[in-house]
Amino acid sequence: MGLVVIADQATKLWAVAYLADKTSVSIIGDFLMFTLVYNEGGAMGTQIGPSAYYLVMALIVLPFVGYYIYRHRYMPAISLPLAFIAGGAVGNLIDRIRLGQVVDFIDVDFFDISIGSFQLDRWWTFNVADSCISCSIVFLLAYMFVQRKGKDHAPKLPADMDSPSPLAG
Repeated sequence: MGLVVIADQATKLWAVAYLADKTSVSIIGDFLMFTLVYNEGGAMGTQIGPSAYYLVMALIVLPFVGYYIYRHRYMPAISLPLAFIAGGAVGNLIDRIRLGQVVDFIDVDFFDISIGSFQLDRWWTFNVADSCISCSIVFLLAYMFVQRKGKDHAPKLPADMDSPSPLAG
């Protein structure tokens, strides 16, 4: 989790310092560019409420994610993606507290989307935190669909985890 926060904040500091006076910097033609954007909303351009809404939601959700990281600490396929999600949430939370908005700068153009009246000509600009959150959610969803259920495939817990809790009465 800490490495995600450090990588996210370091790249955002770089982006603000290097991209502040530029419109965009082409890395791979129009496919990948660095474009400094300040985002008050959520991921993928969502604007459910003001920036404070996203700040409060992160503060509410983070303890639950922390609980599930602890609960699944012996299952890296679950605990590591959850740690990436928590790290990404903390990285964006730092921006919201410090700036009132999130620094985005990775500008990628995959393909256009046209669904009814919705038209997307260029993908949303994002940051390291956003990509850690999004990729981890996709991984966890895929893991849930492909994992085999049953005792034979259950992770082996340390001996101290097999016995009932002394608090359980």
